Parts: sequence; structure tokens; C-alpha cells
Amino acid sequence: MDDCLTPIRPSIHPSILRQPGDIHHVIVELADRGEAFAVALVLKAEESTPAAAGAKAVVTADGAIRGTIGGGSVEAEAQRRAVEAIAAGRPIVYDFALDGEDAGDSGPICGGAMRILLDPTAAGHRDAYAAAAAARQRRERGVLLTTVIGSDGGRTAVEFLPESALLAFRGFPGAEATRSVFTSEEPRLFAGEQAEAFVEPLIPRPVLLIVGGGHVGQAVAAQASLVGFEVTVLDDRPEFTRPELFPDDTARCCGPIGQEVAAFPFAADTYAVIVTRGHVHDAEALAACLRRPAAYVGMIGSRRKVALMRDEFISSGRATAEEFARVYAPIGLDVGAATVPEIAASIVAQLVAVRRKGAAPRMPTT
Repeated sequence: MDDCLTPIRPSIHPSILRQPGDIHHVIVELADRGEAFAVALVLKAEESTPAAAGAKAVVTADGAIRGTIGGGSVEAEAQRRAVEAIAAGRPIVYDFALDGEDAGDSGPICGGAMRILLDPTAAGHRDAYAAAAAARQRRERGVLLTTVIGSDGGRTAVEFLPESALLAFRGFPGAEATRSVFTSEEPRLFAGEQAEAFVEPLIPRPVLLIVGGGHVGQAVAAQASLVGFEVTVLDDRPEFTRPELFPDDTARCCGPIGQEVAAFPFAADTYAVIVTRGHVHDAEALAACLRRPAAYVGMIGSRRKVALMRDEFISSGRATAEEFARVYAPIGLDVGAATVPEIAASIVAQLVAVRRKGAAPRMPTT
């Protein structure tokens, strides 16, 4: 019997089902329970800071926090002020300088500055946060627009705008400025005469399916997670899907290789890396990938192995020459990689090149 450690649903990638890191779910749950809370949001972070713009947390009336905006004294001050904002029922915006001069002091000495919104009226924007969470679960692009009226807060408005609605958007800061966050993939704060608008791009991370949880698969998972992929690792051996082998947010699935790859919900932003323990399992995985929508399919192996597999796939009708030509095999960039971490780096670099440029250099086949 299959032992799938994270459930796979036909249209939703397993690693995004109620991710604990999705703070928008927390906001919706607290609002639905009628609890008093404030959303802490980093509107701007300059120079060296413990959290970037867009970092978000929830602080309840007793000062407890879920999520983080950087920890330490930054977070402690936000918690203190949030409790006051909840009691007053009014949003506040303040600037926090990390400019302590003595490493022996208890204050922060990073040298940066942060602008922070504390919004105890976030429950009134429950539907916007719910729409953002739902869009993320459906892997749809959009922006979460937080508008702060008044230089020190006073009133906020939050709305979720799907990408399809941005061309017709007429509010502040304008359609072109709002769409610009998709290019940078980073949130931006726009300042007007009477208001500030914080635009957060909600862009689903590309999905990476690693078939094979051995040493190379583990190294690829670690490096790919760092560069922004949502990683699922599949193996037919339970000992190679143990959670301690992979980053915390890795989805893991154990079961027959061909069957599980065929069941995986491929899409245009799916990347598949085939690094199993042998050519038979590689062939099963590749056959299940070839005619699926995917941005990238790569398979580990020597030039001889790849050539033999290509001939077998074409002669048996499992693939056409054009279909097999889609496969990056041998996998990775030609950087002379020898160790497992180097091989993983060459693979992940190839994934990044395909993601950012649409194609990547291939290993020579002769």
C-alpha cells in the first residue's frame, strides 16, 4: 500500500495545503472567532534589518505573537505597541531605528530602519485576507494592497486584486505602479500626499518535484528551497522520505514511482528533477512526466545511459524525438561538478535559468 506522507489532490499542490507560514489564514481564523488582534506589517526596511518589507505577524490582546517581523527588540516593541493599539482600536504607523552604537547595549545595532504598521482593525478586512489566502491556494497571481490614511495611521483599507483586475485599477497608486511589483517580485511602499499604499505581490512559487530522495535529491531539495521553489520529494522507500532529511517546508510522498508521478498535479510552472537510484525507476518517472505540462524535466545519468534510454523510448513509442528533446539529460549545467553538493548546485542553477530565461544551456551529449 502506498504511504503518501502529504496528501495529493488533483488540482492543488500538496505543499501549499494550509501552509503554516500563510499568515493570512491566521488572520481569517482570528477574525472568524471574534478575537481582538492586530496585524503587524513591515512597510519599509532600509539597510540592515532583521526582516524585509512585507514581513507580517499577528499580535493578540495579551501580547502573544504568531508569525514574525524580525524578533528581538523590533518585535518586542511591536508587541507592546500592538497591545496599546488594540486597546485604542486605532491603527498606528511608526518608524523604528536600529542605530545602537554599543554592541554591549541591549538595543539593536544593525544600522537600518523599519517602518511598521500595527492594524487592530484588520478583522474588518477579513474578506481581503481570505481572498489572498484562497488565491495562494489556487496558485493564482494577484496583489494585496494595504492603504494607510494619515501619516501616523488612523485608518486602513485592505483589498486583494487578482492580476486580471489590475489593468482596470484606478485607485492609488495607479495600475502601472501596482503591476510593477510583479517584475521585481518584491513589495513596494508608495507615498502620496494623504496616504501610503503598500503593494504586496502574491506570486505562487514554482513547484519542484524531485523524484528520488537519496543524497542528490536531498541536496537539490535544500538548495532549491533557498531559491524559492516549493519542493515535493517522492521516493518508494520510506527511509528516504524522512522529514529530517529535507527543509521543513518540503512535502514528502512515498509510493510506487511511476504511479505517484502520474498522480502528481503537473502545471506550466512545474519542474521535475529525476534522480532515482537506478535507470529502471528513472525510466518510470520520465515516462510519467513526458506528456505532462511542465516548465522543466531533467534526468540524471551518463551520456551513454541517456542515449540508450532515448533510443528505447522512441523505438517503443513511449516518446517522439521531439518529446524526448524536451528533457534536460544529462541534467545540470556543465560546470565540472564532481561532489554531490556541486551536482545539486549545477541542477538548481539550470532550474533558475529556465525559470528566469525560459531555457538553459544543456550538457553536451557527445
